[in-house]
This record gives sequence, C-alpha cells and structure tokens, in this order.
Amino acid sequence: MRLMPGSIPPNKGRGKKPPTIRDHRKQARGLTDNHTAGAPTAMTISKADQAAIAVRRAGLIRLRREGVRYDDPRITALGYSSVRHASKDLVRALEEARDNESAEASVYRQQENERLDALLEAVWDKATTPSPVFDKERQIIGEEIDLKAVDTVLRLMDRRAKLNGLDAPVKTEISGPDGGAVPLGSGTLAELDALINITGRAPSATPGSESRDEDAGDNSDQ
Repeated sequence: MRLMPGSIPPNKGRGKKPPTIRDHRKQARGLTDNHTAGAPTAMTISKADQAAIAVRRAGLIRLRREGVRYDDPRITALGYSSVRHASKDLVRALEEARDNESAEASVYRQQENERLDALLEAVWDKATTPSPVFDKERQIIGEEIDLKAVDTVLRLMDRRAKLNGLDAPVKTEISGPDGGAVPLGSGTLAELDALINITGRAPSATPGSESRDEDAGDNSDQ
C-alpha cells in the first residue's frame, strides 16, 4: 500500500496503550509490569528502616513489660498512630521473638516470661552471691546468702513452671495401711442396696453361688 506524505502507517501508534489509573496505582504500590500482586515488589525496606523498627519494637516491649497502657504518651512517642497500631506491632514483635508461634495465648505467655526474666535478673545476684556479715563494730565476721532473695527466686521459678506447664503431673494413689489394700468393712444389707443404687449395677455372683441356688431350688421342689 502506498502512503501519502505525512500520513500515519496503519500499525503506527498501536503499540502500548496509555497508562490507566490502575497502572498508576500499581506503580504507587511498587508493582511494575513484571510484578504482580503477591510477588516481591520493587520497594524494599532498607537496613536503616529495619534498625529503626527494631528499636521502636524494643521500646514498645519494654514499656508494655512495665505495664504501660497502649494509649500512654510514652508509647505514642515511639511513632505509633493508634492503640490498634501499637498492639498489632507488639504481637508481630513477640511472634518473631518466639519463632512465629501464632497462638494468641502464647503471645501473652511470652510477654509474662519476659517479665519474669527481668525480675529474675534483678534478684539473681543477691540470691547467689554471699554478702558480708558485720558485727556491732562493723567488722566482717562472715558471709551469708540473702535468704529472702532465694525465696523470691524460688517463687519466680515456680511461677514460670506453672505458666509453661513444666511441672510433672502429680500422681495420686489411695492405699491402705503400709501401702496395702484399702480395708472394706462388712456393711449392712441396707448399705449394700444403697451402693447398688448408686453404681447402677448388681454385684457379680461369687463362685459357687449359682450351684447353691440350684440346690436350694431342688430342695424346695421335694
């Protein structure tokens, strides 16, 4: 086909379509033509941003460990825009600290464990390092362990064991004197009937009882 000067070839200008609003939105999210939803995006978090997030989460965990509320100015000063934002970030931080365990109860259990760690660290030296003992003249006469600190450590350890289910189950066994069988008294007929009514079952026949019943029936027929 012969073209006139200044005319546009039929296929000229039929390449890529002009960008649409959807294309602009993809570009804003970091999605290019080679990136679809769910695929790695062109925008990645820098190491500086990762370090800032780690510092922020560490501050959040420390404040929550102290019992500070989510709406406290000290938490919002970390850069959280809302209570929901802070609480979600705390869950994410604790999930990373406990190897991505997803149960909500495990998240709060991990938080309690961190509080116990902080308390145990504060009292451990007093419970394990002997302190000097002075007389009235302020002369050292010996060394001793702080028994109150030891008791505190034992309580913290007991709390941790209960929190994480570390204690072995307690086995209960009922026995008679010297570990023998439990003695059973000879109850009355009324007591036996009451026991049968409670259990809903009649006692099994003793060996020889059936033969004795048959003999009694034969004798009554004679």
